[in-house]
Amino acid sequence: MVKKIAYGLLAVLLLLVVGITSLVRFDIPPERLMAKYAAPPSKFIDVAGLNVHYRDEGQGFPLLLLHGAGSSLHTWEGWTRELSRSYRVIRLDLPGFGLTGPNATKDYSMAWNVRFLAAFLDKLNVRECYVAGNSYGGRMAWEFAYAHPERVRKLILVDASGYAVKRRRILAIRLARMPLVGRLLVHTTPRFLVAITLRETYGDPRRLSEAMIDRYYDLLLRAGNRETFGILSRETVSDPTARVRKIRVPTLILWGGEDRSVPGSYAERFHADIQGSKLIVYPGVGHVPMEEIPGESSRDAAAFLAAR
Repeated sequence: MVKKIAYGLLAVLLLLVVGITSLVRFDIPPERLMAKYAAPPSKFIDVAGLNVHYRDEGQGFPLLLLHGAGSSLHTWEGWTRELSRSYRVIRLDLPGFGLTGPNATKDYSMAWNVRFLAAFLDKLNVRECYVAGNSYGGRMAWEFAYAHPERVRKLILVDASGYAVKRRRILAIRLARMPLVGRLLVHTTPRFLVAITLRETYGDPRRLSEAMIDRYYDLLLRAGNRETFGILSRETVSDPTARVRKIRVPTLILWGGEDRSVPGSYAERFHADIQGSKLIVYPGVGHVPMEEIPGESSRDAAAFLAAR
């Protein structure tokens, strides 16, 4: 009887090991990813010890675009097509994401990120610019505007983070915040989990293509990127209200009405805390309006940037 129980437990353990092993996904070498996702006009520049992947397109006053966690500069493709007709559009893979890869010190604090952005702009000889950011990149955008108001002429927040969110409904973030599961996700990241997360991120999943899912998935497997996502997902956020209320640059707030990651109530908080800001909410749209409805959202951005 004891032997039967022992054999049964061993069989269950073996099945668990086989199941977990089948979900293991190895990192993709950066060289392979560069061949696929760094075609011209992509460039690389050394900033703070990182080989930063960026694109610099168009002419005119500079506009810096900052993507969210788990994303890349490709999320701004639609905006770049529209806005590079009138502006010098600069977008980059932020540290820990896309082709740029992780910060060796694993420091992703906002203080470090603000210094990194300042150094990046210095390398490109950009003293003053417009800044737009989505989600995590939105937080970086307003933190940079708070720290360097002399360098930011106008600010666009697209479903920006910053305030502490009590309940997150996006599956990947909930899993990454779990101590044991979060560690496993650094090595076990099946494509279907990425697909589920992206469909939750969109208001209308029909707007999401298989090619876009492949891109997100491939770049997530760049060495170090999964660990970065876990670090940021477990980050605790202090109340930023005092800093947000000190932002004085003209600000446009764009928000998806069906955002499951950072609900619309947080758009209202930004709108209330940033004096003179303008708020536009898109019904039926999720967490990434610049990707889900690039035409409409870029036109609203263009109108705001052109206004005196």
